Amino acid sequence: MVAVAFLGLGRMGAPMAANLARAGHDLVLYNRTAAKAAALAERLGAVVAPTPREAARQAEIVITMLADEDALLGVCDGANGVLAGLRPGGVLVDMGTTGPEGIERLAPRVAAAGGTLVDAPVSGSTAAAEAGGLTILVGAPEGTFRRLEPVLGALGDRVFHLGDTGAGSVMKLAVNNIIYALGNALSESLVLAERAGLERDVVYEVFEHSAISAPMVRYRREAFLAPDRTPAAFAMTLARKDLELITGLAATVGVDVEQAEANLSLYGKAIDAGLGARDMADVAVYLRRAADAT
Repeated sequence: MVAVAFLGLGRMGAPMAANLARAGHDLVLYNRTAAKAAALAERLGAVVAPTPREAARQAEIVITMLADEDALLGVCDGANGVLAGLRPGGVLVDMGTTGPEGIERLAPRVAAAGGTLVDAPVSGSTAAAEAGGLTILVGAPEGTFRRLEPVLGALGDRVFHLGDTGAGSVMKLAVNNIIYALGNALSESLVLAERAGLERDVVYEVFEHSAISAPMVRYRREAFLAPDRTPAAFAMTLARKDLELITGLAATVGVDVEQAEANLSLYGKAIDAGLGARDMADVAVYLRRAADAT
């Protein structure tokens, strides 16, 4: 077992850190909200670091699970950042959705600090995170990947090594592009059927038992059926951020992604209507309100 620092203890990060502790790894926690780290550390028997630098100093592997590139740089930079405390030969594993360009910008800086940057974004729900059943998409040098396998195996039941650093982020954007397309198609079709006189719960049940059935359709059921009673699992602002990364990658590699552009536009309209903090499934709420206004 190795010493692992885990930074970012949100809806996904906290259960992931818990699985590392259950697997027997020595765990150091850091979170911007210190009380959250302290409460989790007490439950897991882990150590709390006062700064990202101190967390990195105590660990061989540093894992970040943060919202975006700005948040990642916020814990990496400065006198108290991860890069200031990274051990020689240490590994920084970014498991958020930073995007390949952000990973490319950070990688040489991690190397200059004496370490290796790995991108290992995840696919799966919070329930999958709790069960250690995430799909993990890894971009890393071969030797570094082998070193990380026992750690990543505590977090996911499928770990794909897709190539060198950056490859995992490309794969995550490809997966998320489909997720947003499916989610917005669900919203549109649900509201379409409702407005034509069908019952919402019956419509969704048909979705679940039709050719479009997928894990996301099943586990996001309550978000679509009872949006006002279901906490946001993934905010629209984060979906927009991912789609901006997706369309940016498409422009770089010269691929037309008209569906992604349309989904980006739809999220933008819903966010402008005041729904940015709501779950991505609440595109259906936006569409209902828009229909009522016509």
